[in-house]
Amino acid sequence: MKFFRFLAALLATSGLVWILSSPLAKGDTTVPPLGKLFNPFTGFWRNAEPVTGPVFNPNITLTGLKGKVELLYDDNMVPHIFAENPNDAAMVQGYLTAQHRLFQMDLTARKVSGRLSEVIGERTLPIDLKTRRRGLPWAAERDLEVWKQSPEDMALIEAYCAGANAWINNLQPADYPIEFKILGHTPEAWTPLKCVMIAEGMADILAVYDNDLEATNALQLLGEAFYQDIYPVWNPKQKPVIPEGFYPTNPTMVPQKTSPKAVPPVLGPATGGVVPTTDDVLTDPYILGSNNWAVAGSKTAAGTPLLANDPHLSLSLPSIWFQVQIHTPQYNTYGVSLSGIPGVVIGFNEHIAWGITNVGVDVTDWYKIKWTSPARTHYEYDGAAKAAETRVETVLVKGRKEPVLDTVRYTVWGPVVYDDPAEPLHDCALRWAAHDAGPGKPVTNFYQLNQAKNFAEYSTALTGFDCPAQNFVFADKYGDIAIRVQGNMPIRQGDEGRFVRDGSSSANQWIGFIPQPEIPKMHNPARGFVTSANQNSTAPSYPYHAKHGDWEQYRGRNAVEWLETMNGATLDSMKRMQNSNFSLRAYDAIRPMLQLLDRSNLSPDEQTYLKELEGWNCSYDKDKIAPTLFEIWFDSTYAATYDEVLNYQKQNIKVQLPPTWRFIELMTKDTNHYIFDVKSTPERETARQMVTLGFKKMSVQAAKETLANNLVYGNFHSLTINHLARIAPFSRSNIPVSGHRSALNAVLRDYGPSWRMLVDLGAEVKGYGVYPGGQSGNPGSRFYDNMVDTWVNGQYNELNFLKTPDQLPLEKTLAKQVFTAN
Repeated sequence: MKFFRFLAALLATSGLVWILSSPLAKGDTTVPPLGKLFNPFTGFWRNAEPVTGPVFNPNITLTGLKGKVELLYDDNMVPHIFAENPNDAAMVQGYLTAQHRLFQMDLTARKVSGRLSEVIGERTLPIDLKTRRRGLPWAAERDLEVWKQSPEDMALIEAYCAGANAWINNLQPADYPIEFKILGHTPEAWTPLKCVMIAEGMADILAVYDNDLEATNALQLLGEAFYQDIYPVWNPKQKPVIPEGFYPTNPTMVPQKTSPKAVPPVLGPATGGVVPTTDDVLTDPYILGSNNWAVAGSKTAAGTPLLANDPHLSLSLPSIWFQVQIHTPQYNTYGVSLSGIPGVVIGFNEHIAWGITNVGVDVTDWYKIKWTSPARTHYEYDGAAKAAETRVETVLVKGRKEPVLDTVRYTVWGPVVYDDPAEPLHDCALRWAAHDAGPGKPVTNFYQLNQAKNFAEYSTALTGFDCPAQNFVFADKYGDIAIRVQGNMPIRQGDEGRFVRDGSSSANQWIGFIPQPEIPKMHNPARGFVTSANQNSTAPSYPYHAKHGDWEQYRGRNAVEWLETMNGATLDSMKRMQNSNFSLRAYDAIRPMLQLLDRSNLSPDEQTYLKELEGWNCSYDKDKIAPTLFEIWFDSTYAATYDEVLNYQKQNIKVQLPPTWRFIELMTKDTNHYIFDVKSTPERETARQMVTLGFKKMSVQAAKETLANNLVYGNFHSLTINHLARIAPFSRSNIPVSGHRSALNAVLRDYGPSWRMLVDLGAEVKGYGVYPGGQSGNPGSRFYDNMVDTWVNGQYNELNFLKTPDQLPLEKTLAKQVFTAN
């Protein structure tokens, strides 16, 4: 009997071991082997770090080093690299970035290359297929060939890859980052192509403004007169990055003035799309951008320049940025890097500081292809049949025995992204500036910028930087300030690429990019400051078409007006400005709305709400209810006014939304405009009726938000910082924050200032900064999110900008390492 009990127990235990050691299928998701994940010796327990921080090996040998490298970690786990040459610095940077951010590097490269499904499975197959059909891997491969033309670039990249691979090759499965264990995934070698993928990924985030379908449908469905009236491209209140007086007088490439007509509307819902509700589609979308400015010594208390930058991006854990200092005989620079590429992207050195914001210029166009053969092998182009090139994409999918093969057709314009007739842009080719191979090489641009000592070297470093176009702000310790709108900005014929175009004629081709000597730029203006906040790059008088794009209408004006009146600026005044919650959008709108509101027959609750709004200073502070009331009121009024547009949205037909600045302008100057009339009623409504109707709807919604304890703005507008793979326990959610997308402190749900930096360009350059995360990519580390609360509270860390390794005080030193060659 004991034998049979033992046998039964043995069989049960063996079965349990098999279950725990085998992956489990749940729907289209494969759950990792739980036994391996919970194994105390190799599972997630191994990823927990001591409270004091990670344990570092003090002495490391790296094959390929030419000299000794000293590395110090400060008390925020920021690495300070002291190398004898730039290539050794790049190798150690690659090593330590892989050490702390390997999963981020891997996931980002996989997303851009369309390889997520290899490790995640069926859920990401549509993402991978679209990525490949949009030509991102194709573009990266072409860019790599351009990068290879620079031996200096490739030496840095290969050194970086060698360092990353030295860390990867020494990893044991027990030491893999927790995400690799969850996915049952083994780290791969890091390659130069993956470095290019990281750069291409930024273009995929920042250079993707695409409204052609929506604009084409709006033009055709609503009529040309309506479209031209309601969708103007220039806001007369706008204050551009580069004002008049700095434009070329004799442009070398002048486009024709003829305006090609839009092709017929491309109607219909996108397959797999979500039918938008009123709350989903209202008002301005969040513009991926940033703020930056530099103030000349004539406007500062110390008489020397100050520079500020805060790029606004999707917030994640770990952060998109990784702080690092790199010290070599050639340069000494501090700032933030992108995990997967050598060098510093935003930062400062002993002579200069620089920052970036996104340029909203439209660099994507869609062209309707006319196939001349049923097999879609040839298409019409200038009256002849032109052969399409093909590229077969092979997508490996976890859980499938065979790969998915997808044939993408390429035209003179670019790839045909959608083959499915149900897609609105079916048989349209994508022309995208990010597809162009070179001439820009970001590693060269930033490497030279890291070394630059003055305005001339800053200008030289940026020449040729192509995509994504950026506003590069500059200041140096010698008193210069500058800004330049740097990147490939298309020169088009006529309509500036607002609509889907006819792909059968070369007359619709771009005729080039704005020549480098004529790009918008400004150096030491008399007003004493330069700034950008994603507003229009130039005024309409600029000789090249540059009005159409994804332009922010409020933050840029706010920054210019703030800096115009600023004198005796200090770091404290820079901090107040960066963290300002004041919104010009609210300021412009609330005055006419309060004047138009019919105040008769208001309920007691409505009178209370009105009193809150009348006393509001247009600052989106987290402890106030007025910002919540205004947001609901404004959106409700907008929805009631643009009912004819939103009706198409509710049918899941993509139609461009009218800009809010034009809506505010009409409420202010033309309250009897036809747009306020509701077509379904016999009366002729005016702005007064729409504003009052919006107020009544706000009152109803406010009562619901009160019941849910969400009326206070910090709760209504709470922030979530998601883990890169959307793993909830590794995310931070429901964080009460101040700010608004139209305020300088531009925070919205899961977007916001991803790195706040201030630099004092005095005799000794000093920097201050913070981002909402931490240096470590390990959720089990105290350095994973240790700066989130500092960031939420609008505080900064003084950045330890060292000249020698022994300059860092012992109490601020987390660890020291020495790297030597084998």
